[in-house]
Amino acid sequence: MEAILPIIIGVAAVLLILLLLFGYVKASPDKAYIISGLRKKPKTLIGRAGIRVPFFEKKDELSLQLIPIDVKTSNAVPTADYININVDAAVNIKISDKPEKLNLAAQNFLNKNTDYVAQVAREVLEGNMREIVGRMNLEEMVSDRQKFANLVKENAEPDLGEMGLDIVSFNVQNFVDENGVIENLGVDNIVKIQKNAAISRAESEKEIAKAKANAEQEANDAQIAAQTIIAERENELAIKKAELKRVADIKQAEADAAYEIQKEEQRKTIEITSANANIAKQEREILLKQKEAEVMEQTLDAEVKKKAEAEKFARQQEAEAELFERQRKAEAEKFEKEKEAEALRIQAEATMYAKTQEAEGIRKVGEAEARAIEAKGIAEAQAMEKKAEAMKLYGQAAMVEMIVKALPEMAKAIAEPLAAIDKVTIIDGGAGENGVSSISSYVPNVLAKTIESVKETTGLDIVDIMKANTYDAKVTRNINLTGIPQPPTPPAEAPSEGM
Repeated sequence: MEAILPIIIGVAAVLLILLLLFGYVKASPDKAYIISGLRKKPKTLIGRAGIRVPFFEKKDELSLQLIPIDVKTSNAVPTADYININVDAAVNIKISDKPEKLNLAAQNFLNKNTDYVAQVAREVLEGNMREIVGRMNLEEMVSDRQKFANLVKENAEPDLGEMGLDIVSFNVQNFVDENGVIENLGVDNIVKIQKNAAISRAESEKEIAKAKANAEQEANDAQIAAQTIIAERENELAIKKAELKRVADIKQAEADAAYEIQKEEQRKTIEITSANANIAKQEREILLKQKEAEVMEQTLDAEVKKKAEAEKFARQQEAEAELFERQRKAEAEKFEKEKEAEALRIQAEATMYAKTQEAEGIRKVGEAEARAIEAKGIAEAQAMEKKAEAMKLYGQAAMVEMIVKALPEMAKAIAEPLAAIDKVTIIDGGAGENGVSSISSYVPNVLAKTIESVKETTGLDIVDIMKANTYDAKVTRNINLTGIPQPPTPPAEAPSEGM
């Protein structure tokens, strides 16, 4: 087994070296390497390196460089206002580097050249351009080329996206019609200006100068517009030249890159040949390095064990110190909490004593108030008892006097509700009664009823008593008092004999 082990290690090393030599791939930023074979989903490399398993995995390339396309309508297309025109546009597309679109591009264009990709994209763009031409009027397209380009781009992007392609730029180069309608649009404007000038001249001599000035201004505007169009055409020509130069530069760069790739492949072949020649020498060196590795491994094992034991002892010391620190902090916190609890207990006892004293004071105050109320009640009861006894001693005359003295207060109490009235609405009471007389007789009527109630309750007729002090009572003696016992009538004297 010991004799076979070096051979197995040597074979594994050789296989590893071969894997690195033949399986190492590195993609540039403008290319995508698609590695497939062992995986269900291919692996994509863009601007980075990777490993391809030789004989089991395949590497394919997709160029991510710009692809310029000259899109022209193959025949005249009618616009929305039924004018046949041809459209020429310059478009730049590229294979998308987004993962989902890149997978679609790999399915559609893997191992296809850029001419094939350009042809497919040109057909899609031409169809979308024809569709947008049919939606717009000629004058709108000529006056707003950017709008036309944006509509075509927006319309074509979903179709190209399904193929894994992106539109980088879309520029309209020219609109051409066989009947000269575009040219006549300018001529029509000039004719309208001349017609307006002639009408103005015929209307009034006064307006001639103004019409000429307007005509000159319009002519100047037309000249400026023509110069602007010329400048735009020159600008478009310069852009076209720059685009052609850029394409030429791209082609030159591609050629240079192909030369570098060929040179790199030759260098790799030379290195592989040299590596095969050095394999035998490397095998002997591997055996020697294995022995050195074994010695180094034993040395490292000893050093690692010593270092591990030292680190273990240091960690134990740190753990013990940390444990002691936590115990000390816990004891300090326990002591502080005990002190706080003791202070709270003392405070609670003091609060309880104060509350007890306060309750005792309230109780004593209550007892004193109860005794005062009791004494007041006894005094009032005694006063009422004495008042009752005094009332018993009063005669009916005294009671009459008291009732008579109370009459003004009774009248005042009866009249108080009338004083509180703010506004009075008088309504005829019917039966010949007046509302004013009813209000004015309110107090006498109530007072009379009160006197009547006193008569029914006590048996005293205050009216009869008051009549005793009238002239009729004193002179004619015509009075009949009810409720008051009358003094006995003296016996009549017998007539004297002399009379």
